[in-house]
Amino acid sequence: MSRFKTAAVLPPGTVVPRENQLSFLDRLEDMRVRATEVDPSEPAVRLFWIVLTLSGFGLLMQANHAATTQAPDVFWSGLWGQAFFRGAALAALLVGFRMGPDRLRRFIPGLVVASLLALALVYVPGVPSAMNGSRRWLPLPGGLTFQPSELARIVMILWVADRCIRLASDVTDWKRGVWPMLRLGLVVFVLIVCETDLGGALLFLSCFLITMWVGGARMTHLSGPFVFAVGAAAIALLTGVSYVRHRLEMWLGHQQNDQVVRSTEAIASGDWTGVGLGQGLFRNAGVPYLESDYVFALVGEELGLFGQLALVGLYMAFLWYGLRLVLSIKDRYAALCCFGLLLSVALQAMVHLQVVSGLAPPKGMTLPFVSHGGTSLVVSSLAVGLALGAARPRNLPKSVPVHASAA
Repeated sequence: MSRFKTAAVLPPGTVVPRENQLSFLDRLEDMRVRATEVDPSEPAVRLFWIVLTLSGFGLLMQANHAATTQAPDVFWSGLWGQAFFRGAALAALLVGFRMGPDRLRRFIPGLVVASLLALALVYVPGVPSAMNGSRRWLPLPGGLTFQPSELARIVMILWVADRCIRLASDVTDWKRGVWPMLRLGLVVFVLIVCETDLGGALLFLSCFLITMWVGGARMTHLSGPFVFAVGAAAIALLTGVSYVRHRLEMWLGHQQNDQVVRSTEAIASGDWTGVGLGQGLFRNAGVPYLESDYVFALVGEELGLFGQLALVGLYMAFLWYGLRLVLSIKDRYAALCCFGLLLSVALQAMVHLQVVSGLAPPKGMTLPFVSHGGTSLVVSSLAVGLALGAARPRNLPKSVPVHASAA
């Protein structure tokens, strides 16, 4: 007797039912279900260590860059300054973790007003610190500067998350839900655009609208205002601001810029393994902002493709554990805040990588936790700290009444 069973012969034309196969969407749904069963402390702890690793790597790259471009006395003062800012960033992360979005909820209206006033201050003659044709910075004691648009992005994410939860089902209604939120968001967008900072304004508007969409607003209500606002701002800046038009022409290949060309050459010179830490030559060849807006090119030159892939891998891990953290939080307001805050950091990193790689027009945007820059470093750490605080076990406050006024 044969060891194999003879298959039954079916009549011609008989439809054979297919086996139940999992599609890609089924796989994603399975991942989502498994993520919701995770204790929030697990992805939160891993996210914390990823941020510390990125910050430590950033300090190493900053010290490495300064060691061969600055005199010894300037180097040590700059190194201590970097250590100070990274210590301040760690403190901001821990404070954000301690407070969490729920403890800040009652202060959101006041924070929104303070953010709007800070954004308006950059237009007061004699107050802002102008740099490269933009008026984005406010002076602080000790010769420091502060970029209010960075903090405004975080505050507005908290505000829109609070509004989406308070509105409940009305968040899908254009007149009662979407338009009142959009009005304030567009005011902040215009204030940032006119600094001029088109990239920062686009980053803010993207985070704002995506958080609204995840909070329940309809995509059809958000896509039109986004296209109109971005299109109008782009046309206004391209026709009225020469350096914005010049950057777009560089990206399209109609013009060349030494900084963009040399940063690309720096990445190419690193090959697979790089020329070695501290052995890069482009830092002394007059390539500006290699430690901040183009720090990914510095990594590519000295650590090669492997170093770049390792850094990108850290940001991918940031995304993965950030998503798991959001899905594991049971409270809707905390989860929505966590999503928007982590999204703001991830999108900023993505823009930096695209600009340095030539996939997006040149834009002065730092790489979170790695680049030189005090405001970005502290605010990014505060955003992550608040997101981690959303997963911190505590007695959550009583539910906020629906339709209560926010700001």
